[in-house]
Parts: sequence; C-alpha cells; structure tokens
Amino acid sequence: MKFALIAEFKPDDPKIAEIRPVHRQYLAELREKGHLAISGPFSDGSGALIVLEAGSKDEAEALVKADPFAKAGVFASYVIRPWNPIFVNRSILPE
Repeated sequence: MKFALIAEFKPDDPKIAEIRPVHRQYLAELREKGHLAISGPFSDGSGALIVLEAGSKDEAEALVKADPFAKAGVFASYVIRPWNPIFVNRSILPE
C-alpha cells in the first residue's frame, strides 16, 4: 500500500543542506528495499513529497521517523496519508 508523506521544512534551516546527503542515502536504501516509490522536494523549498510503500500507516510512520531529516528536526511538520494512484507513468512509479 502506498502512503504519501507531505513534509514541510523550517524556512532557511541550515540543517537541510548539512543532512541532505544522509537523508538521500536513506531514501536510496528505502528504494532498494522496495519501500520508496517516488520522492522529491517542492520547487519552492517549502518541503517535500515522499511516496512510501508500506504494509500499514504505522509502518510508514516508522519509516518516516527513521529518516535523518525527521531525526534532526528538519521536518517542521508532516502528514502521512494513504494514497491510491490511478494514472501512473510506469517508468516513474511502478505498481
């Protein structure tokens, strides 16, 4: 089941640039394990969208809490919602 994480960043937080490499490595590991469908920051720098593959909302929450951005407090706030993709570009987001 897919879960959309919508995260907001603290404006101009210097930890974003500092922790980004470790955060991206964590996301790469999630992708390798089949837990990451797609991710990326919003172009205005306000946050990010991360679509996770997890068995339950609790599992998705655990994946988020283990993210270096979450541990460092880069996420000012976030929401996790179950997501049901209807139209999918298979080269971007496989079922």
